[in-house]
Amino acid sequence: MVENPFIHVRSPKFPILPGEDEELVNEGMYGKAFAQYLQARLIERGYKVPSICCEDWGWWVGIKGQPFELGLMVLAVRKFDGSLDCCVTLSAEPVRAWSWTRFRFIDRAPRVNALNAELRQIVESDPAIQVLGYTDGFPFE
Repeated sequence: MVENPFIHVRSPKFPILPGEDEELVNEGMYGKAFAQYLQARLIERGYKVPSICCEDWGWWVGIKGQPFELGLMVLAVRKFDGSLDCCVTLSAEPVRAWSWTRFRFIDRAPRVNALNAELRQIVESDPAIQVLGYTDGFPFE
């Protein structure tokens, strides 16, 4: 299993939402429905996930209450047949990293690995989601 993977999925649960085109920073960078789904599932699991927002590369799902900045990076790409493929990865690697705000090294691995496990469980436990893979590289290239 890839340590900090891109989780690549497909599901009719994650369509392009009405009005989503007007929110996009860059054309074709969908994923709001998948971001909202992950936000709701993580809140159910006790994470503080107050908001999502559109970025130039897709959708950001910020996770509060961590000793370092942590969030989900979500993207959905329209396929030739009109369906969407979605992916999500974490914004932080599971490594020891320097924190200027705390002025010390922080071991990110326990929190990042736990969140990756939660994401895997979320997508694998939903029968309406087809998991296409876990990759260490961007799945849409």
